[in-house]
Amino acid sequence: MKDGAIHKTFGAVASLAIISHNRKPIMLIRILRVVLLLLWLELGLMLILVPWSEIWEVNYFLYQYPALAIFVKNPYLRGMISGLGVMNVLLALEAFRRRTSTVVTRT
Repeated sequence: MKDGAIHKTFGAVASLAIISHNRKPIMLIRILRVVLLLLWLELGLMLILVPWSEIWEVNYFLYQYPALAIFVKNPYLRGMISGLGVMNVLLALEAFRRRTSTVVTRT
């Protein structure tokens, strides 16, 4: 075999026209992205709301370890956890707003 034939066989690069016909993985990626964003958003909302609800004050761990109640019922700890929830919601919304390119160009 000549070197030119080997280079033509193994030197093929996927172009945009070839990639655009394969829509199934792109839709799967989009669906996975939406599901992950909804999970992040739900987690953030739970982190915001649960520290201030009754679930936080009446749970199994506070009955088993009463000394833990001093730390768990501290409003600063609750605020810190709610702040993490706000950050999680903002990052989820930012990830939803940001678009990523599906084709990487070579330089």
